Amino acid sequence: MSSTLQKIGDTIAAEFSDLPDAEQATRVMVRLLLAAILGGLLGIERESHGKAAGVRTHMLVAMGAALFVLVSQQAGMPEADLSRVVQGVIAGVGFLGAGAILKLDGEEKVKGLTTAAGIWLTAAIGVAAGMGREATAVLSTLLALVVFALVPKLVSWMEKSGREDA
Repeated sequence: MSSTLQKIGDTIAAEFSDLPDAEQATRVMVRLLLAAILGGLLGIERESHGKAAGVRTHMLVAMGAALFVLVSQQAGMPEADLSRVVQGVIAGVGFLGAGAILKLDGEEKVKGLTTAAGIWLTAAIGVAAGMGREATAVLSTLLALVVFALVPKLVSWMEKSGREDA
């Protein structure tokens, strides 16, 4: 009986051996947490404007993308081969983004393109965080927030300026 319990305990310990030390556990936690935070920042901005994909969606997309590359790295996949994982993430998130795009009957306007592009960028930020490119992930998030916040104001100002000139 004791031998059986020992085997069970050893098997369970072996199943959780993908984080063999505090350094590796910390690295995984930092990358996933950063992906969640950065995705959350983009989600907060989108949710504050009443968009369909909000905080939770963006956080999950970023964390999922980070996890795909992290697990591949942990499995020993060479960095050159990670491009296949990234391609899979891009394609998968493309389908998710496609669900956010609507063309309403009788209208010429398509809705949801910015939301879809934001989800796509959020996945890319998650990939960057998961690969250990934290500074790139943070910079990309800041630039995305600038695009979300300032570009609509710039477009509105340009449209207003154009009407005044006419």
